[in-house]
Amino acid sequence: MNKAMSASAAQQLFESAKALHQQGRLGEAEPLYRQLLEAFPGHPGVLQRLSEIYFRSGRIEEAAEFTRKALDSTPNDAQMLSNLGFMLYKIGRSGEALVFLERSLQLDPRSPRTHTNLGNTLAALNRRQEALECFSRAVELDPNLAEPHNNIGNVLADLKRHEEAIVAFNKALALQPDFVPALTNLGNSLFHLRRYDEAAACFARALELKPDYAPAHYNWGTLLGETGLHEQAAEHYKKAREIDPGYAAACNNLGRSLNALGRPLEAMAAYKNALAIDPGSAIAHSGISSSFLYLGNFDEARAAGEKAIELDPDTPAIHRSLAEAKRFTKDDPQIAQLERLAAGKAPLDDEQAAELHLILAKAYGDCGEDERAFTHLLKGNAAKRRCVSYEEREHLEEMRMMAEVFTPELMRAKAGGGDPSERPVFIIGMPRSGTTLVEQILAGHPSVYAAGEQSEFGLNVLGTYAPGPLPFDIWKLTGDDLRQMGGRYLRRMAGKVREDAPRFTDKLPGNFRFAGLIHLTMPNARLIHVHRNPLDTCVSCFSKHFVGSLNYTYDLAELGRYYRAYEKLMTHWRAVLPQTVMLDVRYEDLVEDFEAGARRIVAHCGLEWDARCLEFYKVTRPVITASSTQVRQPLFKTAVGRHKKYEPWLGPLHEALGEDIT
Repeated sequence: MNKAMSASAAQQLFESAKALHQQGRLGEAEPLYRQLLEAFPGHPGVLQRLSEIYFRSGRIEEAAEFTRKALDSTPNDAQMLSNLGFMLYKIGRSGEALVFLERSLQLDPRSPRTHTNLGNTLAALNRRQEALECFSRAVELDPNLAEPHNNIGNVLADLKRHEEAIVAFNKALALQPDFVPALTNLGNSLFHLRRYDEAAACFARALELKPDYAPAHYNWGTLLGETGLHEQAAEHYKKAREIDPGYAAACNNLGRSLNALGRPLEAMAAYKNALAIDPGSAIAHSGISSSFLYLGNFDEARAAGEKAIELDPDTPAIHRSLAEAKRFTKDDPQIAQLERLAAGKAPLDDEQAAELHLILAKAYGDCGEDERAFTHLLKGNAAKRRCVSYEEREHLEEMRMMAEVFTPELMRAKAGGGDPSERPVFIIGMPRSGTTLVEQILAGHPSVYAAGEQSEFGLNVLGTYAPGPLPFDIWKLTGDDLRQMGGRYLRRMAGKVREDAPRFTDKLPGNFRFAGLIHLTMPNARLIHVHRNPLDTCVSCFSKHFVGSLNYTYDLAELGRYYRAYEKLMTHWRAVLPQTVMLDVRYEDLVEDFEAGARRIVAHCGLEWDARCLEFYKVTRPVITASSTQVRQPLFKTAVGRHKKYEPWLGPLHEALGEDIT
């Protein structure tokens, strides 16, 4: 095109380009604008329209360059300065963005949009108080703008002031009820306050309005993962990644859920996807370390854990996978790193403090420094207790009512129903009582598929059949109802176990609460109850940072009272279940005469003895429990009497357990 284009021809071309632009036909408008730019280089109007096309196409860096060129001829255009600042903020160049936004406000101090953009930029630079002031000024200038209220909420949420954040998000939604980011952010703050049902409703509404909104899928996945629903969580993370292929956090959380589901190889693939997006992700390396740990590959677990700490030595959670994969010695440099974090000037929040002190407790415990170890256990568990919601009365009442409802009369009246399958073997008891060892013994048998800790029975009861709070009116259930419940559980497990295995194990210790219902819904299922010295069990629980819902384990008195309620319920189940249904295995007896104990376990499952069960530590399968390291080693007896070295500090536990506990 000749630069001598006439004014009328240029105007006609411009009108054609503008019409296409307004119709959203950006690909057709762009070459017309470029013709004009060739004829009139540096024309600010054309450059701005090209900038808009590139911005809407996601090519923000190129869009910013067009605006920068436009400013050469109109350097005091406040709107252009604001736009350029916003674009630079969007591509992570917040320091540069700040310069242009501040210049824009000098020219037009009453622009609510520029105040909002400046607030976002300051927030990205961690200048949160200044950001709040900018958003507040934007609201003053235009009270009907929803976005600044949403942004105020985001900053307050970053500061962990979630109650105040919720107020801000609700103000945004009052102005714009279909504001999907505000709905998602509101759900996130509700989640942090453990108002899970309300949070889920927000995410559901956000996705109803905008099904392809990746942050809503991600946050809903986080909620589901936190509540143990990792199958559903994984689907939301996959959807978030499908919508936004560069969503590294979704890959990392997908890996976490897959690890929790006992699928460490798939988890490792998800973490590697995260590293392809963000090679410096310490979270991904830490997750890979955990995957190797669950697979029993300790050298690889340590190497990945060390890489994670190299990338991010200042985040306590990043230290956990390496700590679990090794035994500390007194000269271990990781201890010095952890102590430096503990003595740091920057205050740790409760979640970080819990991670840090519980890792230090393991470190000093490995080194034989018992007093220092238990001091850190007390600090770490106190911090963790402040992070979790545990309604003690509700949990203890549920166990009491189970014994009240599942009477001998009811068990006799409802006998004979249920699904007749003999495949399931439920391994139940308190956490850290030896359930993983028992499952690993059975995993050595060729006729057994070890499925690990599965939540399917609880979901079958609480999710599919829930006529009321537990324990529900079991008297109303017919034999057919019970058969359907058993069948639902078996169908849910079908995709998780080897099809040709005559038996499969379900080693979720907390299923002890449902022992009576398990028998009524699957009368031929075997139950194995593993129990251990109460003090050893409780101290071992207190020593672990569990991932999940074992929120009764972070206070010695609450832990002791929970143990007493569990013990009473198990006494009840022994009285009402047929003697052939449940085998009691005492951990101390098992390690004292291992072969005899292993033979009893195998025989209870209706199987012929197989000597491979004695070499449990050679079984190659993922072990996704707090005992994943121990069951890779030959049998040891050092865990017996573990509580004795901590006796000086166990007063609250003794009192809660009662004098007759030994």
